[in-house]
Amino acid sequence: MRRLESAYTAAGAFRPQPGGIELRINEHVVRCVPDRWLGRLLKHSELLKFLIVGAITFVTTVAIFFGLKWTVLPANPVTANIVAVLVSTILSYILNSEWSFAERGGRPKHHEAALFFGVAGVGIVLNQIPLWISRYALDYRTPDVSFLAENIADFISGAILGTLIATAFRWWAMKRFVFVTSDAQTDSPLESKEWEHH
Repeated sequence: MRRLESAYTAAGAFRPQPGGIELRINEHVVRCVPDRWLGRLLKHSELLKFLIVGAITFVTTVAIFFGLKWTVLPANPVTANIVAVLVSTILSYILNSEWSFAERGGRPKHHEAALFFGVAGVGIVLNQIPLWISRYALDYRTPDVSFLAENIADFISGAILGTLIATAFRWWAMKRFVFVTSDAQTDSPLESKEWEHH
């Protein structure tokens, strides 16, 4: 516990709530990580948690996408991907607001949720662009290509490229607009200009 506390202090990282599951997980991880890496991990803990949530939602998206594509929506892969991304976006909001960015909390929940889903909507559009290009611009679909080639193209364009583009955008937008710190929210440009004149 002392090692964890000193690592948080050295890294300037957020500390989890005492007695919470996150603290117990962190204590376990700290025992397994060498000292030279511990500070770096804690310094970037928010990004690591965001990426873990991303991995969970990625698996969810892929499972739902291919589940729908191979069953009820075989002729509509973009629709299947939109449904998969929508479900994963709801899961992402819950996990990010309660875990990844739990220490920020600079906005009322309803405002935060509206901004999150606005950013996620842009992310959904960005996520679909590579799949749409693959399917309809490059024509990677049966009967023009084999079933295997179509599914590999769908996976690379929809699940890999689309997810990478959307994730990079979401990381930037979540920190900038949605899960702001209390300090960042109160430091508006108007207030800083007023201080300059005094």
